[in-house]
Amino acid sequence: MDLHTLTLLVEIIDSGNLSQAARKLKMTRANVSYHLAQLEKSVGVQLVKRTTRRVEPTEVGLRLYEHGRNIHNEILAARETITSLGQDLQGRVGISVPSGYGQIVMSQWLIEFKRLYPRIVLDVLFENRVDNLRDEVDIAIRVMQEPPLSVIARSLGDVRYVACASAAYVQQYGLPQTLMELRASPLITAGVMGRQLRLSAYQEGMDRQEVMLEPTLSSEHFPFLREGILAGLGVGLVPDYVVQDKIASGEVLTTLTEYRLSIFGTHMYLLYLPNRHQTRAVRTCIDFLLAKARGTASPTTSSE
Repeated sequence: MDLHTLTLLVEIIDSGNLSQAARKLKMTRANVSYHLAQLEKSVGVQLVKRTTRRVEPTEVGLRLYEHGRNIHNEILAARETITSLGQDLQGRVGISVPSGYGQIVMSQWLIEFKRLYPRIVLDVLFENRVDNLRDEVDIAIRVMQEPPLSVIARSLGDVRYVACASAAYVQQYGLPQTLMELRASPLITAGVMGRQLRLSAYQEGMDRQEVMLEPTLSSEHFPFLREGILAGLGVGLVPDYVVQDKIASGEVLTTLTEYRLSIFGTHMYLLYLPNRHQTRAVRTCIDFLLAKARGTASPTTSSE
């Protein structure tokens, strides 16, 4: 067994299949399969279980993978130490942020971070995916009930939705006073194509209530939803940061404030993989974002 074949095993298990590992290693799939077979032959046990779509490590394969991942991370750390001597902080940070919170709140944070560290390359994805982190993503910001056990999750705060409408809409139609009235209103809220939305409503001392929603204006683009609310097209059901300034000015009014409302989850997390090497750039970005979230007046009261 040598370092090359150990690295190959790490890439195979990280990728989940031979074809993806071959692309990352710039090898043919047949070549990857051959070297894996040779490694298994040299150690005398099966290291991965193969299916038509995926590979899963055996118990021995997982233990060997953990050793290989630690060695790989140490090599990357050593290289970074050598290349960064006497230089400003540099490197690449791939970050995936929710479309709405990313645009309305986090974009200013990331611009500030870039000004502080001009030699760091920021690669920012605005998306609402909730799957595991991918190769190009070092940090993901996600709203969910419970983070998966396969990642390290750092809390960014609670998620708080508001039911609201423009003052002009309220003057003409009023505001819903119950959850059923809310459901019957022309709703402006986020949506996932092809999936019905479920609103969870929490009230102190009461069981959670759930209401199925049928929006009349739906989008994953929260700035657009904000414009729809301000235009008086209906009752908005959005994270508070979307209209916080307009609520403060009186242009938008809220209702059902006795409830804690949620659609996609009640908490926001910063996620990263425990076994992936973190460069100084990535670690610095994580610390920066956590500090920013703690310093906001209403820490990460958002959703997507």
